[in-house]
Amino acid sequence: MENRRPPIIDMTPDGRFAAPPASFQPAWPIKLGAIAVIVAVTTGFLALAALFLWIALWLIPIALIAGGVAYVALRFQMWRLGRAPRNLRPF
Repeated sequence: MENRRPPIIDMTPDGRFAAPPASFQPAWPIKLGAIAVIVAVTTGFLALAALFLWIALWLIPIALIAGGVAYVALRFQMWRLGRAPRNLRPF
């Protein structure tokens, strides 16, 4: 059997429930610091997203050049084998 503590019921001597404790309101410097942290984290995520976008845009010309080189290599191999290129689609 578990030893549990009984629930605490805050009642006044005349049988009414006591008022709930006032909610915690942080001071304005704490609120300002929390807002500053949120702004800093958001700015960091935006900077990281901009960096990834910049890298992706930088890779587009490299992919185009690689595709061009592959096309020229395919045409050269077809020329070397003496075949006319057929439709390269699989169907």
